[in-house]
Amino acid sequence: MTITKVWCVNEAEKQPLRAQLQEAASLLGEGGLVAFPTETVYGLGADARSTAAVERIFAAKGRPSDNPLIVHIADRRQLNELVLPYPQLASALMDRFWPGPLTIVLPARPGALSPLVTAGLPTVGIRIPDHKVAIELLELAGCPVAAPSANRSGRPSPTLAEHVLDDLDGRIDGVVDGGATGVGLESTVIELDGDRTIRILRPGGITREELQTAAPDAAVDSASADEPEAVPRSPGMKYTHYAPQGELQLVQGAPGAVIAYIRSQVEAAQQRGEVTGVLAFEERFAAYEADIVVSCGSESELTDAAHRLYAALRRFDAAGAQRIWAESCTEHGIGAALMNRMAKAAGNRIIYV
Repeated sequence: MTITKVWCVNEAEKQPLRAQLQEAASLLGEGGLVAFPTETVYGLGADARSTAAVERIFAAKGRPSDNPLIVHIADRRQLNELVLPYPQLASALMDRFWPGPLTIVLPARPGALSPLVTAGLPTVGIRIPDHKVAIELLELAGCPVAAPSANRSGRPSPTLAEHVLDDLDGRIDGVVDGGATGVGLESTVIELDGDRTIRILRPGGITREELQTAAPDAAVDSASADEPEAVPRSPGMKYTHYAPQGELQLVQGAPGAVIAYIRSQVEAAQQRGEVTGVLAFEERFAAYEADIVVSCGSESELTDAAHRLYAALRRFDAAGAQRIWAESCTEHGIGAALMNRMAKAAGNRIIYV
């Protein structure tokens, strides 16, 4: 078993941030596995050029090898080493959203990255994170860093260092503890059809509406995730993700009907002796009497709900919930990413009432 070291970094410390991160960065450069915070979730980083290092990501996470990895860089000048020429629209979106929670799928330069990073595809997803600790670490490491979420495959993504340790302690070399992440959901992943079309492969921190505003002359659409035989072009397209240990069901419909349905299901499950949980918005939190009821915030503040989601799902695990029901929300703005993650966490068990 690997001894997992934790580096607690703090910008208020007298020691400069770069000095606090030097050991972690050296480990990354030497082929180690280091989890670190970004503005979305904690990522599990390895040198994207090294197949041996990237193999350790898949082993630690128990991740399917046909699931591509996103590469994180500190500076756009690194792109020329990693990708072939790309559309002008990509440059415009980088100008607008980088650094930030937008991953752009670009044509990979042959031989620049481990083939495990691209899962055999001719493309690679790349982003620059909007997080000071992440940028400093990437600059110090001096290499492109492949970094999926730092959790066991299929589990809720980590938004705190303690979540990383819950899943990966003893399986990775270290964790940079930079406190809670910001957005709380993974980056939006897009691919481009020249300068004409933006296709959202995975909704996330940058919304469809923001993309359309940034590129008014381009069409913005969404790719289907129902490609069971295909190699997924982006993380989050093919497999069940973000799931708590108990069985989760997502319930959609008018608020009164949703409450009535969930209450009846909770009562029946409790009569069977099952430990029950409900994920609810603050507006209806008091309507439920499950063994554990978790609020994800106000329905009018979905950005806050997105930030809370994964920690909420982990609370059900801590309580031993066997059956869980979750209220749905609008799919406008960040709600599209929130509903995407909840549907994945539920294994697409969605009830319409």
